[in-house]
Amino acid sequence: MTKVYIDGSAGTTGLRIRERLAARSDICLLDIGEEERKDPRARGERMNESDITFFCLPDAAAIEAEGLVTNPRVRIIDTSTAHRTAPGWSYGFAELSREHRQAIAQSKRISVPGCHASGFNALAYPLAAGGIVGDDYPFVCYSVTGYSGGGKQMIADYEAPGRDRELQSPRQYGVTQQHKHLKEMKAVPGLLREPVFAPIVADYYSGMVVSVPLFGHLLREKRTVASLREYFEEYYAGQPLIRVREETPAFVGANALSGKDTMEILISGNDERILLAARFDNLGKGASGAAIQCMNIMLGISETTGLEM
Repeated sequence: MTKVYIDGSAGTTGLRIRERLAARSDICLLDIGEEERKDPRARGERMNESDITFFCLPDAAAIEAEGLVTNPRVRIIDTSTAHRTAPGWSYGFAELSREHRQAIAQSKRISVPGCHASGFNALAYPLAAGGIVGDDYPFVCYSVTGYSGGGKQMIADYEAPGRDRELQSPRQYGVTQQHKHLKEMKAVPGLLREPVFAPIVADYYSGMVVSVPLFGHLLREKRTVASLREYFEEYYAGQPLIRVREETPAFVGANALSGKDTMEILISGNDERILLAARFDNLGKGASGAAIQCMNIMLGISETTGLEM
C-alpha cells in the first residue's frame, strides 16, 4: 500500500485530492492533527514517512516545504506554480509527448500544470512540436473559467449573500499581462515570447474553455480545419483522458465537463481563421485530476484509476 501525505489538505485542490484518495484501497493517507498542520517538524515527519507527498500550498510555502524532505525515497507532486519550469522538476502533462510521460514515471519531483496553461499547452505544444508554427508565432489565448479556480476566498466572494453585482457577469482579469501561468505557457511549448493572455472568470463553480485563434497565413505550412483536426486526432490517439471532437457545437459551454477529469479538443473556424479550444474542468484535468493521474503513472498503474471519465 502506498503511503501518501497531503501538505495543505485544507485548500480546494488538497481537499479534492484527499477525497479521491480516501476512497482507494491501495492508498494509505497519513494524517496530521489540526494543531500540527503548520508545524514544520510534524509536517516533515509525515513527508519523510510517505512514499508520495502532494504539495497543495502557496508558491513560497511549496519552496520551503521541499526543504523539509530529507528522505531520498520520497516522491513529490507539487500543485503550486513554484516548480513548473524549475530545473530538476518534471512537467506533469503526460499526453504532451512520450518524453513527458517517461519523465513523470521516473521522476521524484513532479509539478502539476496550471489550469489555464493545461488548455493552452494542450493546443500550442502539438503545433510547435509538429512544426506547424514557429517558435516566434504571436499566440493569443482566451480562457473562461469557473470561480472555484480562484480558491477559498473567491469561492466565498461568489457565494456570499448580498455579493457585488459585478460578480453576476464574466470578469476579465490579468489585464497587466503578468499572470502566473504565462511562464509555463512560454517555456513548455518552447516559444520565444509569452502569448497575449485574456483570462475571464464567470459566475459558475467549475469548468473552463481555453481558446487559441490561429491565422492560416501565419502557419509554417498550409493547414485546413479538417487537416488540423486529423493532426490532433493522431497526436492524442490512445490517450484515455483527451479526445478530439469530430464537430464543434454552435455554443461551447465551459461547464460541460465539470466534475470530470477528461479534456476535449475542439477545432473550428475556417481555413483563414482557425479556432482551437480545449474544454475541461479546472478542478479536474486542470488540478486534482491531473495530480492523481501523475501519481498513477508514477506507481505504474492505470493512469485513469480513481478518475472521473
